[in-house]
Amino acid sequence: MHSNTSRRTFVKGLAAGGVLAGLGLWRTPVWAVTSPGEPNVLAGTEFDLFIGETPVNITGNPRTAMTINGGIPGPLLRWREGDTVTLRVKNKLKDSTSIHWHGILLPANMDGVPGLSFHGIEPDGMYVYQFKVRQNGTYWYHSHSGFQEQSGVYGPLVIDAKEPEPFQYDRDYVVMLTDWTDEDAVGLMKTLKKQSDYYNYHKRTVGDFIHDVSEKGWGSTVADRKMWAEMKMNPTDLADVSGTTYTYLMNGQAPNMNWTGVFRPGEKLRLRFINGSSMTYFDVRIPGLKMTVVAADGQHVKPVSVDEFRIAVAETFDVIVEPTQDAYTLFAQSMDRTGFARGTLAAKAGLSAPVPPLDPRPLVTMDDMGMGGMDHGDMAGMDHSAMAGMQSHPDTEKDNPLVDMQAMSTSPKLDDPGLGLRDNGRRVLTYSDLRSTFEDPDGREPGRTIELHLTGHMEKFAWSFDGVKFSDAEPLRLKYGERIRIVLVNDTMMTHPIHLHGMWSDLEDENGQFMVRKHTIDMPPGSRRSYRVTADALGRWAYHCHLLYHMEMGMFREVRVEE
Repeated sequence: MHSNTSRRTFVKGLAAGGVLAGLGLWRTPVWAVTSPGEPNVLAGTEFDLFIGETPVNITGNPRTAMTINGGIPGPLLRWREGDTVTLRVKNKLKDSTSIHWHGILLPANMDGVPGLSFHGIEPDGMYVYQFKVRQNGTYWYHSHSGFQEQSGVYGPLVIDAKEPEPFQYDRDYVVMLTDWTDEDAVGLMKTLKKQSDYYNYHKRTVGDFIHDVSEKGWGSTVADRKMWAEMKMNPTDLADVSGTTYTYLMNGQAPNMNWTGVFRPGEKLRLRFINGSSMTYFDVRIPGLKMTVVAADGQHVKPVSVDEFRIAVAETFDVIVEPTQDAYTLFAQSMDRTGFARGTLAAKAGLSAPVPPLDPRPLVTMDDMGMGGMDHGDMAGMDHSAMAGMQSHPDTEKDNPLVDMQAMSTSPKLDDPGLGLRDNGRRVLTYSDLRSTFEDPDGREPGRTIELHLTGHMEKFAWSFDGVKFSDAEPLRLKYGERIRIVLVNDTMMTHPIHLHGMWSDLEDENGQFMVRKHTIDMPPGSRRSYRVTADALGRWAYHCHLLYHMEMGMFREVRVEE
């Protein structure tokens, strides 16, 4: 699919980029314009974007998508650190819309969250975003209105650095991973509310029971099944929405379309991975090719060589690769192993490499959820907070019909690759590998700590912080300029990517020391992680799980930074 971009904006962008490149101020990357899946590139300081409906056919069934400038994804926007950008966003939909610039530091009224930072963009209306670019790196942008993001309203964003970066490369590719469904997004949400495990076709079978009895014995197997039944959960519930309805896309291309990035022999490639999906975690690898991770969430990190990495929804990772063969497969399998996105790095168009099979389906264990060694039935009705050495919980979780479990034994899990990636024979990136190339930019110790629990009820498909859904929650109030510590505890069996708008999240190690700067913090089941936040942006900000349907169902808070 090709974007129907504004010729005036495109030419203006080319002119601005050409002048900067001619002055040696803007390093011009090599873009493979022959690649059919490469998004249109708009560069410069002024942009015209329109959000509307576009006919698409991704699965063989004609559908209508919501798009930015007519394409999925929307155009790749290239800004330059230090510039002031102006973006005129026109709404051609029948409903209100918006654009949020994910991970970008800007004034609150430019953040693009209807009801908090502005009123939204009404049909036939236009909103002008204008702000100074204060950072560099790989980011993305998307609608923050209803389920429009699921329907195609998203795109990649690259900010070129003012100063030389601490690594070199010859060619630059965005690899944007997303999930597409032919279903109406509102209808999908209603399905989850009626039956939360509707899309889980990987439930355990009689054959699995017989296998477990042979390995673990009758008593242990029956006790395990009884415990899960009492909790009204399923150990195969790694994702709420699966490949049953999703087609996983790479730069808007389905696996059979084989997005291709072309390179010349001897080149170093910078691959900018963006997870712009609504609900899907991806495990990414390039069989036969090592990846050197050099940036996370747009911020430089000390280089680390890996075979594979898990990318949470809304995260970005930049890697450097040095291909020596003619073709390699870019393979991004969903965390629940129900499908994959796929593309190719090739010395010329038309080449491909073998596509590996999906890894075995992983299972969530009681240990994973912070419930290891505990009998769920025996704990019913007990005062968990009083148990010595166990995780405490807020009073709002007690006897709460929106909370179906509480983690009892939590840890940061920073060195854990995650479900399905442990001991797989590959070098897998962990959070403990990520170290910023700079010291804590603030330097102050946090003045206070805010602890929040990620809570939910699987059967009811209800999600919240501390058992309180957004509509019933008071804002979190921060004083302008203060340095705080946020501690998150995951009391659910699901993994949640948590995103704070407008401010950085400086992840700490197990000893409370600064480790890496991010805009999205991944929270596996049973984890307790802490990070520092400097409240340096006045206004009303969104703070939420970036799984779209979790956010819409209540795992959302307002953060107010006030004088």
